[in-house]
Amino acid sequence: MNLFWICLSFLFLSVVELVGADNGGWDTAHATFYGDMGGGETIGGACGYSDLFLQIYGLKTTALSTALFNRGLTCGACFEIQCFNDPQWCAPGSITVTATNFCPLNDSKPTGNWCNPPLKHFDLSMPMFVKITRDYHAGIVPVQFHRVTCNRKGGIKFEMLGSQWTPFVTVFNVAGAGDVRAVSVKAEGGGWTAMIRNWGQIWQTSESLVGRGVSFSVTTSDGRTVQSWNVVPRNWRFGQIFEGNQF
Repeated sequence: MNLFWICLSFLFLSVVELVGADNGGWDTAHATFYGDMGGGETIGGACGYSDLFLQIYGLKTTALSTALFNRGLTCGACFEIQCFNDPQWCAPGSITVTATNFCPLNDSKPTGNWCNPPLKHFDLSMPMFVKITRDYHAGIVPVQFHRVTCNRKGGIKFEMLGSQWTPFVTVFNVAGAGDVRAVSVKAEGGGWTAMIRNWGQIWQTSESLVGRGVSFSVTTSDGRTVQSWNVVPRNWRFGQIFEGNQF
């Protein structure tokens, strides 16, 4: 084989690789829904978000199976999902949702439970499910999905919870990667201290925060960090939400 054909073959293989990589990392899973057209339960969940409407996400949310939930590390991440390979039920178009909950496994039911590992599964609100299907009677459909950038309005939000002995902070409305992997806190007059993930996106500290101005540093799964200096004033109260900087 002469040099021309060698180069042409190399070019062809390179193009094939590029085409294969140009699918945006799409993977396959299944999706079903919970609740009704009102959306069902929007309070609480395995990610620690107290009220999905108050905390921006609304009904554009999903619970994840064990294979995707990653012990809560994926909370806050965004996924684009589209129905595929089911002509009877699939509707055109796609949806973008935020991971806000966990679809629990059932060890007593090793088959027939879509949330058991190693299955990848999305449990959507009904209003989101019917955007990618022709009718909610589809029940469960095959889907394609991939991670996408989270687009948010405003800055990162910090909800102050817990007690004066053990302050907690729920971190939400995070743009970019969306899923928070590390949070540090700086109380007025002190230095930066790493917070501990309590569960989901609720973080705790042993630092005394009451009566002190508070700053936060947030790092997402892509390694990016943003700091919000003095985002919480000295006279803050538990239950209040404060808005910091954004990615």
